[in-house]
Amino acid sequence: MKRNLLLLSFFIQAAIFGQSAVFPRDWAGNWKGQLHWYKTGVDTAQKVTMKLRIHPTDSAGCYTWQLIYGAGGEDNRPYILIPKDSAGVHWAVDEKNGIVLDQYWVGNKLSGAFTVMNVTLFNTYWIENGKMMIEFYSIGSKPISTTGDGTDEIPKVDSYRLGSYQRAVLIRE
Repeated sequence: MKRNLLLLSFFIQAAIFGQSAVFPRDWAGNWKGQLHWYKTGVDTAQKVTMKLRIHPTDSAGCYTWQLIYGAGGEDNRPYILIPKDSAGVHWAVDEKNGIVLDQYWVGNKLSGAFTVMNVTLFNTYWIENGKMMIEFYSIGSKPISTTGDGTDEIPKVDSYRLGSYQRAVLIRE
C-alpha cells in the first residue's frame, strides 16, 4: 500500500511539473530583462532593456507580441501574433505595416527567419526554467564564398558572414 501511494505521488508530481508549457497561452504576461547585442569583431556587448508583452486579443487565437526596447520604451513595436494553422505549428508576427513574419513552433521554441535589406535574421524564443530566452542572429544574405565542386560527393556549399548575435533573458514582471 505504501509503495502504491509513493508511486501515485510520483506520477502526480510528474504530471504536474513535467508538462511543457502550452504556447502561446502559458507564455502570456509581461516579460522584462536585458538584451545583449554582440557585433562580429567586437568583444563588448551593447546592453539594452527589453520587454515582451504577450496577451490574448479579441481575435480568435491571436495574441499581442509587443516588443519594447530601451529603458524609457523608446522603441515600441506593438505587433500581433497570429495562428496560421490549426495544429499550432505555423504562426505569424504581423507588424501592422504590411510586414508579416512567418514563425514556426519547433522543439518547444518559436523560430523564424527573414531577410531585410540584404541581411537575414534568424530568431528563436523559448522558455527555460521559467525565463523567456531570446536569440537573434543576423547573417549576410549573399554568400562570401562558395566551396565544393558541385558533384554528388562534394556539393557546392555557400558560407555567409555572421554580422551579430543578440541574446536576452527575460523574467515575468
